[in-house]
Amino acid sequence: MDFGSNAVLVTVLFSLTVLINLPFGYFRRKAKRFSFKWFLYIHIPIPFIFLARVLSHLDFRYIPLFVLAAVIGQFWGGRMEF
Repeated sequence: MDFGSNAVLVTVLFSLTVLINLPFGYFRRKAKRFSFKWFLYIHIPIPFIFLARVLSHLDFRYIPLFVLAAVIGQFWGGRMEF
């Protein structure tokens, strides 16, 4: 499978990865840095993103793109204010 045929699927999973990480970034911001909660808020979304990638049958070459999406979601989530 090449990127052209998977563009829509990759875009959807990229967006899903960002959306999954938004609330965790928000909670991470309020946790003490390098605490156990802080560590969990960063790592809890990873199995869900992995499962979505595997179930969509995307190749491992797209992992760096989803890591970028996770970082963006964590960053934006940390910048949210309510």
